[in-house]
Amino acid sequence: MTTVTDPPQGSFRLSMLINDTRYRSYTFQFIALALLIAFMAYLGMNLVRNLAAAGLNISFGFLGEPAGYDINQRPIEYDSQSTHFRAAAVGILNTLIVAFLACVTATIFGVIAGVLRLSNNWVIRKLMSFYVEIFRNIPVLIWIIIIFSIMTVSMPAPRAFRGENPDSSMLFDMFAFTNRGVYTPKPVLDGAAGWIVIAVFIASVIGIFAYRRYATKKLYATGQLLPTFWPSIAMFFVPTILVYFILGRPITLDYPSLQGFNFQGGIQLRGSLIALWFALAIYTGAFIAENVRAGIQAISKGQTEAAASLGLRPGRIMNLVILPQALRVIIPPLISQYLNITKNSSLAIAVGYMDVTATLGGITLNQTGRAIEAILLLMLFYLTISLLISAVMNVYNNSVKLKER
Repeated sequence: MTTVTDPPQGSFRLSMLINDTRYRSYTFQFIALALLIAFMAYLGMNLVRNLAAAGLNISFGFLGEPAGYDINQRPIEYDSQSTHFRAAAVGILNTLIVAFLACVTATIFGVIAGVLRLSNNWVIRKLMSFYVEIFRNIPVLIWIIIIFSIMTVSMPAPRAFRGENPDSSMLFDMFAFTNRGVYTPKPVLDGAAGWIVIAVFIASVIGIFAYRRYATKKLYATGQLLPTFWPSIAMFFVPTILVYFILGRPITLDYPSLQGFNFQGGIQLRGSLIALWFALAIYTGAFIAENVRAGIQAISKGQTEAAASLGLRPGRIMNLVILPQALRVIIPPLISQYLNITKNSSLAIAVGYMDVTATLGGITLNQTGRAIEAILLLMLFYLTISLLISAVMNVYNNSVKLKER
């Protein structure tokens, strides 16, 4: 009887790094990495040498000096005597705010337009095609300027709201749309009770997602269809409202009011923020619409026919059969669109929105002359945000991808 055994393993030799296919790829990767490190080290040493020859050095001490300039959109307290570090923090928050708003809005626009592009209604299908072709083929900078110009020219000035018979009036006595921006009520929290209400609201939202996920799993496992709309509405409003009144209404609203030549109180969303927000949303939404359409069309038509043969309505076929499978195709390019939104937000300087590029990479750089330090910090910020977005979306992508058994 013959037995098959593994051939004896020989001792490791240096020539195996090139001749043995088990090690050859690692060898070339290591050589490439070493060359890249050497090249970057050469550039760094060359930079330090040239700075020393010019009597300069790399220092980030300028971040502690007074900035000496104002910022129009301030999510946190800031004045001209604040430090450059504080100014950079305000710019970072402004960038994150507009990027988050644009990502959410672009996703809504894109999903709706992508689904409607496949509608059986000829008019709706052509309208969505017109939206996609128009908005994605014109540079986003032009859309930013167009929306900003429309707001500046067409919206009334604050003085139009003055007098017994004003030319313009506030919407629901809460919102004022002017050429300086939109004024909205501002929530005012009364101590810890207000934060408790916010925590209950966040817990309700998390509970809605958990319940809908449970309902979907139960449907796939047993075929039992649980109601989701009215339970979601109840979970969204009831706990928060109950806690709100039990704690004595700890959250109030500060309404904007016309005082002098401008509105005071509330929250001012400047025209530059709104123009940047909606331009990024409608521009990127057109690309997301194509991603959604491609993802849906990647699913076999037999899936739709099989679901319809079971008696499912078209809406439930889309929500329960098509979209869950299409997400495996949609998510990877969607990550790239979110990254594009974050990086395209640097165009805010065109309309005077003070993001991190305008503060740290603009006024701070010009005032201090620390171009290398400012650009390095700017690159580090965008790199960090891009990697975080990619990491979060990749986690979600792994959760929806097809699991092999």
